[in-house]
Amino acid sequence: MHSQRILIALTQKGAAREDAYRMVQRNAMPVWRGEGDFLTLLTADKDVASALSAVELAQLFDLGYHLKHVDTIFKRVFGG
Repeated sequence: MHSQRILIALTQKGAAREDAYRMVQRNAMPVWRGEGDFLTLLTADKDVASALSAVELAQLFDLGYHLKHVDTIFKRVFGG
């Protein structure tokens, strides 16, 4: 869910898109296998950490970003 935001943030910090994709994937795949927490793995990854601080990563995991328009959406769908 958060991988796209991480990918974009890495590219905005100067990483090539292909490199950013590799960084995200190598940390996401263990999570798919049940072998860790995505945020923890990203924070421990030296390449990711050289571009994004632990604070920046935590901000990218904020669910509020994804839910910021939920009230508007519900009003449009269900009236209000």
